[in-house]
Amino acid sequence: MGAGAGRANRVRGEIEAVINGERRILCMTLGALAELETAFGVDNIGDLASRFSGGRIGTRDVMAIIAAGLRGGGNVIEDGDLGDMRVEGGIGGAVSLAARLLASAFVPEGQKQNP
Repeated sequence: MGAGAGRANRVRGEIEAVINGERRILCMTLGALAELETAFGVDNIGDLASRFSGGRIGTRDVMAIIAAGLRGGGNVIEDGDLGDMRVEGGIGGAVSLAARLLASAFVPEGQKQNP
């Protein structure tokens, strides 16, 4: 069961998504970003941002970003669990969710667009 009974607080960088039919809260916390640095073998947040700035992203990348965001939002999830989860909107919805999570971490507030 995830932390997400309420609604996402955008001021805190939270994002709402429906995964396995359940509304969940995801957030790119510092811990989530550190998790991604480790997962992608980069040394710092600048290298992590550079990795995603080209717009080319693989399925494993999407899974790692969503898993980190779920954990950052207080959801209990193991790495292997996400592969069996269904994100609302299918693969397109999952890619969009990953992009929104990255934007919440790396795009300056004034440049963000409403989803």
